[in-house]
Amino acid sequence: MTRSGGPAVGSVRAGPLCVLVASVLWGTTGTAATFAPAVGPLAIGAAAMGLGGLLQALVAAPRIAREMSALRAQRAVVVLGALAVAAYPLAFYTSMRMAGVAAGTVVSIGSAPLASAVIERAVDGRRLTRRWTTGAAMGLSGTVLLCVAEAAQAHSGAGARSVRSTVLGVGLGLVAGFTYALYSWAAHRLISRGVTSGAAMGAVFGLGGLLLVPVLLSTGAPLVDSWSHAAVGAYMALVPMFIGYVLFGWGLAHVPASTATTLSLLEPAVAAVLAVLVVGERLPLLGWTGIALVVGCLAVLTTPTRTAPQTRAAARTARDRLQAEGVLEVDTAAHRDVTGSQRSRPPAPVDHFHRL
Repeated sequence: MTRSGGPAVGSVRAGPLCVLVASVLWGTTGTAATFAPAVGPLAIGAAAMGLGGLLQALVAAPRIAREMSALRAQRAVVVLGALAVAAYPLAFYTSMRMAGVAAGTVVSIGSAPLASAVIERAVDGRRLTRRWTTGAAMGLSGTVLLCVAEAAQAHSGAGARSVRSTVLGVGLGLVAGFTYALYSWAAHRLISRGVTSGAAMGAVFGLGGLLLVPVLLSTGAPLVDSWSHAAVGAYMALVPMFIGYVLFGWGLAHVPASTATTLSLLEPAVAAVLAVLVVGERLPLLGWTGIALVVGCLAVLTTPTRTAPQTRAAARTARDRLQAEGVLEVDTAAHRDVTGSQRSRPPAPVDHFHRL
């Protein structure tokens, strides 16, 4: 995708896997944040995404320097992605604080695939495939069921949240979903135009991290009040945000942003399971049904597709090029290909091109 020759088959299959592993890492953030209850959502978000982004820029500094001309040519995309990176954690972690960990995660991540599809359709003119539509429908249905189940749990008992808090949390979750889709699109656009994933992610997230530094300085004092708070901040910055987004960048080199954000629907499922296993929350049957639908969505999107038509097209292209260069002799007997256009057959000894 990023090079004219196309990526190797193994790397193409590794793309979705990188996104799925990143989603598992991201799914741990809500549970990790519960170990620092005195730290506000703005401080958590600024520390996680800000420090993680700056670390990405530091590691990718040599690549960024080598590819500076290409990044400057796409500076509008870099700035747009950086603004989305800065806005996302502030909206995301505040949404979790106001609407609940699972509900905030579900709304934020669950709305991202639709936002990505709209952005790609409006800006790139990309058409949605039936495969993506089927997978997205399953995944979004699962996230809705999971959200309903978690909302029912959150509004029962002594710790019930107010309707106003929940509505505001859901609204911020939608903002987080849109900004997540936006910086994913920006990074993918840079990569598809020849910038390496390391330089693209380092530039976008590094600039976004710089924008988050003032927020961290003004709200991050509780992070250094205790070793446990500092450990939570360090974990969030290093594991989900740094390692997770490095993997996400590798994945974006081989799959569109709409597919990557749909695959990341695994994140709320992981968050819900960890909330049950670690935090001690209870998940009703409706929630487990939602998780099953999300897993089904991932199976639809990651199952390898048949590549025979693409192989035949590549073989015809190679055959035509060899004929044009005079390497293959053109037989006088003409035949028609699947499009009905007139083409010439190669001689029998090399007819393996035609049989593919």
